[in-house]
Amino acid sequence: MALEGNMSTIDQQFVEYIVKSLVGNPDDVVVERLIDEKGVLLTLTVNPEDLGRVIGKRGVTAQSLRTLLRALGTKNDARYNLKIINNDDQRENYTISSDESTGDPVNNSTDEDVENESSLAKNTRKELAELDDLDI
Repeated sequence: MALEGNMSTIDQQFVEYIVKSLVGNPDDVVVERLIDEKGVLLTLTVNPEDLGRVIGKRGVTAQSLRTLLRALGTKNDARYNLKIINNDDQRENYTISSDESTGDPVNNSTDEDVENESSLAKNTRKELAELDDLDI
């Protein structure tokens, strides 16, 4: 793995390499790094079509990424947090922790369906925010 022009760190390169191997649009993978009070925060953005692949069924792939980062953190004496961002233009931007991916937009829906969808989306976002706060 060669360093790119922005001098990415080994942890960024690590996540980027794994995710690019999984997705259908590897050129859209962006890993940003920020150091905060909890440690190193890596923010992963992928093409909306690839979000499900990165998260995996029941969040298994995202959890595996976090496990690998925890191992890297043990080696480097650092604490890593990974956030996966949903940048799908059709929906509000929010962070996905590891549990759910976005589905296809609902077509030919009634107002009641949209209201139920909105309620489900709010509950899912709340659950995901709670999961994101867990120390893994």
